[in-house]
Amino acid sequence: MVASPLSSDETIAGRHRVVVIGGGSAGISVAARLRRAGVRDVTLVEPSDSHWYQPLWTLVGGGQATLRSTRRAEAAVIPDGVRWIRRHALAVDPDARTVTLSGGAELAYEYLVMTPGLQLDWDAVPGLAEAVGHDRVCSNYAPEYAPRTWDLIRNMRSGTAVFTHPATPLKCGGAPQKIAYLAADHWRRRKVLGRIRVILVIPDATLFKVPEWGRVLEQVADRYGIEVRLRSEMTAVHGDRREVVITDHGSGREEIVSYDLLHAVPPQSAPDWVKSGPLADPASPQGFVAADRHTLRHPRHPEVFTLGDVADLPTSKTGAAVRKQAPVVAANLLDAMRGRRPEHRYDGHTSCPLVTARDRMLLAEFDYDLEPCPTFPLIDTFKERRDMWVFKRYLLPQIYWHGMLTGRL
Repeated sequence: MVASPLSSDETIAGRHRVVVIGGGSAGISVAARLRRAGVRDVTLVEPSDSHWYQPLWTLVGGGQATLRSTRRAEAAVIPDGVRWIRRHALAVDPDARTVTLSGGAELAYEYLVMTPGLQLDWDAVPGLAEAVGHDRVCSNYAPEYAPRTWDLIRNMRSGTAVFTHPATPLKCGGAPQKIAYLAADHWRRRKVLGRIRVILVIPDATLFKVPEWGRVLEQVADRYGIEVRLRSEMTAVHGDRREVVITDHGSGREEIVSYDLLHAVPPQSAPDWVKSGPLADPASPQGFVAADRHTLRHPRHPEVFTLGDVADLPTSKTGAAVRKQAPVVAANLLDAMRGRRPEHRYDGHTSCPLVTARDRMLLAEFDYDLEPCPTFPLIDTFKERRDMWVFKRYLLPQIYWHGMLTGRL
């Protein structure tokens, strides 16, 4: 059965048992679990008619997947029995327990699940918004630009390629460097890597915050001859001149680099209406929603839960994190609805599938304490493996569409 959006004021009127804001992986997963648990009144607010499997966008940019394969109609993933309101959420009043929607309507709730995702702040880097999609600038972080990444990679024979990583929290923290490895491996196979200067700009002091995998990635970068600029960030783009400004935050030095390919990852933050609203964590510069790191419940408004990219949690923002967070939120929400104290706990488990070549991958899984916590303890995930690449390319999408979004996994 395919859901149809409902937007009439009659549908919106009245107080709804559970309102979920956002129809991405987090929102759909929680809604599906609530329906499987027998919650009848679940309302989902999502304006888009497309649902994207974003983890494959790196492989789209690397020429290993089509953009079409990452998209399904939003209506096809809405769980049966969930009321879909296809409007934008504009504000939340947690005291009145209402959500203001586009068109001026208000939606009242008993419980609220915040999963609106994050926004890409292209304008935060001077010149980036004007250059992306043009001037040999691409980005796997938006579906309209990911195919261009592969076009630029496969047509490059010499010159300078720059790959950047913002200093803000971001979706899939490993993605900015994965495409650098895919590109370098392609150029190596085409026997042109020796004529291409590859620069990888990383804001942190190491390539990866978990040392066990960081050491392996250092070897990968060395293998391809990649110049890694640590503690550095893209701070301006001059697309008309094909120049990018890289600032070393350790020394304060600015360097202007002429590029022939720039894969730019923009700074990211909570949607504007979230960061300016009462649910945002005052300690979060990007305005992410406050949450207890274990129960995922809002510290000031106990009827509000959050998960996914918008949650202010000290872990990577990945689909694997959502897969572990969704059952915790659903279970704790059910406890709250039954008058019980929510005691289900999320330990910060996340996963970064680090593609290092067109047929090799590291699978980095760790918790809040940066301790490795492998799903496959008998497999050495500290080595680049072909079976892990096959797992990412072919098995994970099926697990996502048929397991995670249906509330089964």
